[in-house]
Amino acid sequence: MTTAPPTPSVQAELAVLFAKDLHIDVPTPETDLWATGRLDSVAVVELLLQLEKRFGLRVDMEDLDFDHLRSLAAIAALVAARRNGGP
Repeated sequence: MTTAPPTPSVQAELAVLFAKDLHIDVPTPETDLWATGRLDSVAVVELLLQLEKRFGLRVDMEDLDFDHLRSLAAIAALVAARRNGGP
C-alpha cells in the first residue's frame, strides 16, 4: 500500500496554524522556512506542540529531521505519512 499524498486541506490547515498560532506569514507551501528565517528554535518548539495538538502528531526530539519541517509542503507530507502509519 502506498502512502497517500498530503491533501490540500492539510496544507491549508497548516497555513492557518502558522498565521494564527505562530504568527508566521508563509507565502507559498514551498517557501523554505529555514532559509527565509521564518522558523527558529523557539518557533520549532511551538510548531511541534501545535502539530501534536491539531493532528495528534508526536515527534520525539531524537527522531526530528529538520528537512521534514522545511516547508508547509514538507510538514503536510509528514502529517500524511504519520496518519498512514509511517515513521
